[in-house]
Amino acid sequence: MFNRRRCLRHLAAIASISSLATGCGVLSSDSSDDAGPIVVGTTSAPSTLDPAASWDGSWELFRNIYQTLLAYPNGATTPQPDAAERCAFTDGSSRIYRCRLRAGMKFSDGHTLDAQAVKYSIDRIRAVKAPGGPAGLLGSLDRVQALGDREVVFHLNQSDATFPFVLATPAMSIVDPEDYPAHSLREDGKVSGSGPYALRSYAEGKQAELVTNKSYKGFAQRRNDAVTIRYFQDSSTMVKALRDRRIDLTYRGLAAADIVSLESKKDKNLQLIEGSGTDISYLVFNPKDPWAGKLAVRKAVAQVVDRAAIAHKVYKDTVDPLYSMVPKGLTGHTTGFFDDYGEPSTAKARKMLSEAGVTERVPLTLWYTTDRYGSETAQQFQELKRQLDGSGLFTVTLKSRPWKTYVDGYEKGEYPVFGRGWFPDFPDAENFIAPFVGKENALGTPYPAPKITGVLLPRSRGESNRADVEKDFEEAQQILVDDARLLPLWQGRQYVAANDDISGAEQALDPSTIMTVWQLHRKASW
Repeated sequence: MFNRRRCLRHLAAIASISSLATGCGVLSSDSSDDAGPIVVGTTSAPSTLDPAASWDGSWELFRNIYQTLLAYPNGATTPQPDAAERCAFTDGSSRIYRCRLRAGMKFSDGHTLDAQAVKYSIDRIRAVKAPGGPAGLLGSLDRVQALGDREVVFHLNQSDATFPFVLATPAMSIVDPEDYPAHSLREDGKVSGSGPYALRSYAEGKQAELVTNKSYKGFAQRRNDAVTIRYFQDSSTMVKALRDRRIDLTYRGLAAADIVSLESKKDKNLQLIEGSGTDISYLVFNPKDPWAGKLAVRKAVAQVVDRAAIAHKVYKDTVDPLYSMVPKGLTGHTTGFFDDYGEPSTAKARKMLSEAGVTERVPLTLWYTTDRYGSETAQQFQELKRQLDGSGLFTVTLKSRPWKTYVDGYEKGEYPVFGRGWFPDFPDAENFIAPFVGKENALGTPYPAPKITGVLLPRSRGESNRADVEKDFEEAQQILVDDARLLPLWQGRQYVAANDDISGAEQALDPSTIMTVWQLHRKASW
């Protein structure tokens, strides 16, 4: 296996999210930054400004302009109160969750943020039920109750210790009932939130201008007055803007070649910060396909695929091989695919097929999206084709589509094998298993997995101490290994490239790898 040995030396500040120092103070006073707003570049543009429609990268903007009852202060790995003053389960079965709001809460437009606004925001998600929206996250919610101005009670239809994690996702952002329709999306391109920043202006696909929200009450300590986020189509253009000092730092979307170039210390005025990541890449097999539906075929693919070669050749060792759907760093992570299959072996794969009566080369069509997971995606699938064809056991055809039509295709079951990526909704092993199983799941290919859906997940959701669900998640992952319906490929890392006068990037990535831009500041101004 290939191992990454490249030393980041002076250029990179290595930051592990789980070891960042905890900080949970009150709002600091405004800074004075004569150099203007800090400018962040990213290739991840929002698809919407309305939280009721978003279960995607739009959350990266939402975290900074909206507020949730719970979120992640610097260094926290479990949700802590933000718009709320306190939250807790009030029963012994994790079915009644109660929050008390901070006093005197307001939206950026001056309107009151009270318990009714919270109830309205959550109920609205399910009422709108936007395609691709986050209503699916609320499967365990029965009803929301507002008691007076500051008390909100969530009644669940089943035990669910992960519900606080759901409330901490930007999908559960609190919106102003006076500005957001109850049964449809807001369409005027404006935002009424209560986050650390207000959205002063927004040009779709180009940039978002964030300024201090003076009405904000929460744990965030802003270290700048304003942030501008600029959206780029590709990594090379973004990195050029960084080198030309037109942006101050990059977040999300750095290509492997650009990361390697930045690591080489060609530009001494730039720094590269590497942090832990929990995004994953994986293959999905359609059980209704005549070939991908065969267990022996799926296992043979799993036996041939060389993850280390993909990580090294395609991604220049900027990602790590992954042998479980639950990434390392989370409770319950295993290495099941490596434990069961070991190193890639054509001989073992041939034996699997032969014992199942498959003696001819297996024709497989692998699909990928052209504009979702980075410029290396096409190269990754070329490498998969090379490996599978090279074994002499498969004949692989590659096909691709842009994301919008790609989604339609896999939801209709058109693809025998297709590639997906996953950025977690919250940092818990549950979120790397539950979305992919059941009759209706995030993949459009039913995967009943009755032991997982009927026993292991319900049992784990009843356990408030997430460290105590490790065995259930280990068993669930072994079922995924045995079925080989999902084939994990690699786990990403988070890279931020910044000018040498920028500080705070190490602390700015929360446990869901969303950037909290209030942590950023210029060294000279603090």
